[in-house]
Amino acid sequence: MNGENTRSKPLSRKDFLRYMALIAGGTITAGQYIACSSKKDKYAHITGRINGASAATGHRLREGGFPPPEETTHMHTVIAGSGAAGLAAGRKLRLQGIPFKILDLEPRPGGNAASGENAWSSYPLGAHYLPLPNLQNGDLLELLREAGILTGYDTAGLPIYNETDLCFDPEERLFIRGRWQEGLVPQWGVEADSLSTIQRFLAAMDHFRWVKGSDLRYAFDIPVACSSADPQFTQLDDISMKTWLQQEGYHSEELQWYLDYCCRDDYGADTSTVSAWAGIHYFAGRKGKAANAGPSQVLTWPQGNGRLIQHLLQFSQDALLTNSLVYQVTPAGDKVHVDYFDVIRQTTCRIIADHCILATPHFVSCRLLPALQPAKGFVYSPWLVANITLDHIPASSGYPLSWDNVVYKGRSLGYVNSQQQTLLQTKPEKQVISWYLPLDHLPPTDSRRYALSLDHTHWVKLITDDLELAHKDIHRLIRNIEVQVWGHGMIRPQPGFITGVALKQAQNSGYDNIFLAHSDLSGISIFEEAFFQGNKAATQVISRS
Repeated sequence: MNGENTRSKPLSRKDFLRYMALIAGGTITAGQYIACSSKKDKYAHITGRINGASAATGHRLREGGFPPPEETTHMHTVIAGSGAAGLAAGRKLRLQGIPFKILDLEPRPGGNAASGENAWSSYPLGAHYLPLPNLQNGDLLELLREAGILTGYDTAGLPIYNETDLCFDPEERLFIRGRWQEGLVPQWGVEADSLSTIQRFLAAMDHFRWVKGSDLRYAFDIPVACSSADPQFTQLDDISMKTWLQQEGYHSEELQWYLDYCCRDDYGADTSTVSAWAGIHYFAGRKGKAANAGPSQVLTWPQGNGRLIQHLLQFSQDALLTNSLVYQVTPAGDKVHVDYFDVIRQTTCRIIADHCILATPHFVSCRLLPALQPAKGFVYSPWLVANITLDHIPASSGYPLSWDNVVYKGRSLGYVNSQQQTLLQTKPEKQVISWYLPLDHLPPTDSRRYALSLDHTHWVKLITDDLELAHKDIHRLIRNIEVQVWGHGMIRPQPGFITGVALKQAQNSGYDNIFLAHSDLSGISIFEEAFFQGNKAATQVISRS
């Protein structure tokens, strides 16, 4: 379990400087530390704040000491957690006419698919796109049809997507060797041998995409539960992606960088940390097709996957209780007692329910339901997302501003142009971009603790300096930076985790009327898996109702 206390140990200045240097990819001097702390520097005009999840209130789960519930109500089903999994479960129950309540600590629903907005744009606070769903993923396709994102099917049975929901051109660019190139796979200035290695790797991924195991299932699929159990593929989970690359003779500096980028994008850790099965799944699990889009195109919105959350909320808005910290779930015969703390009223309450769905990360579920034993291998990657308001993005040589903009060998994953999908007659007065940084520079516990200790001014320096790798003097154009720290941003599929016994055991609560639903139970933190887990738990409730 990896939900340890990250606030009890204060940072020394030595530790602080070391961590700043690690995530900046260089060195931070004591003078720079003092300067950015006092804002007597070139960043002093940049406003903003750190938002983050409600860690302080959430940590009360460890402290305990809640008084007995002062109020008691009754409900058919209680869902703890209003991320994509909890909201998916609520939608399915609502469609079956089953009463429920959703409780969540946060003031806004959505988990790491939540979104925000300012005067110039909506923007994601976490996940920001959805790949075209696999054609066999009927439940997800139906959700998109229901939301008006999928508008129909052609005569060949291929989905037709709303053009405004498909990522507009230009889609991706990479800043490499002093200029921007089209696409994220390194091409500019890459030697012929390396280009050949990259093409060989991509051909191998295309083979893995369509190959099936002896059980006639795709070797890699979404949801993960649909993937083949054939040992020739599952054994890839026993080694790291980096080890597999070495075994297969993929010796290319540019390819290694690209694959580290991809693994950090989905898993918050590089190829030396995630399993080969997970690394290959990033490419081979996605098989989406469309009548009006290429297979690599994605669905995206100014608010990122907040667009999907907004649709799911239509089914749960009247059943949602935010600012409600569930602190204990107790089986009681054929009922379940769900105790929670109303943060606004400072009151403890109890709901006596027929069923309970814990749509919470595994380490949280273990604290809520003491009888649930923590499983080994659950490691969570901390993340940071910054939404940056600036006058404009300065032009630079090469390919033009795109939806996704990445710097070769940069510490971050680059930035998304949040306004790319906005349909406006006139150019907005300010531009908004969303910048992503997996905090994988130290072991997760240390990185989480250090990250939560940094001030906004320190993040401003790190973020701005990273952007200036491709945009010299961009600090002059930045007006505001809103920082979102995700202490437990996503599950990390280390070798042996996805196919291991511990993950399978963690999927069962041990009680007939308590069900678990979270993307970490799939081993991969993507919307498709959260949606699958939420539907699965709701189906179990429906079968008992």
